[in-house]
Amino acid sequence: MIGTRTRTHQRERLAVGWLLAGLLLAACRSAADADRAAPRDPELAARGTIEVTARLVEIPEGAIFQRDLYNYATILKYEVVTVHRGELPGSTLYVAHYNPWLPRAAAADARVEGIGGNLRAFETGQVHRLALDAPLEDHFMGGVVNKYFGQDTGTLYWAVWTNLAEP
Repeated sequence: MIGTRTRTHQRERLAVGWLLAGLLLAACRSAADADRAAPRDPELAARGTIEVTARLVEIPEGAIFQRDLYNYATILKYEVVTVHRGELPGSTLYVAHYNPWLPRAAAADARVEGIGGNLRAFETGQVHRLALDAPLEDHFMGGVVNKYFGQDTGTLYWAVWTNLAEP
């Protein structure tokens, strides 16, 4: 009787150990998958105060347009996939991108320096690895196309670096 109880107890311990090992492995795999979501770019870690992987869920109609003599930032809506650095109050972000009709590597100019990334064009559904600063008004004082004006968007974030993440 005592031997049976001991063996049952040992099996329970072993099962709990395997369960914990599986959970640990899943957590490590999830973090590794998130890190693989974008090629290593030292600019992402060096810029901004927040770094996230997020899915672009909406580009409002008329938010991105090309005007040769007019530089502006536009607000785009994202859903956070992973926070890599910093803290966020929720899972939805509203992010301002400067000169959004240009590839991120060509978006900076004499007025707004230090922004960039490998993203060529914005498309709904893309997953981006972003380095951000907040609030927007502390980092950009130019024209902003905000199709969400009047809605509760919380903090508006400034995109410093935007890379296309692998799906």
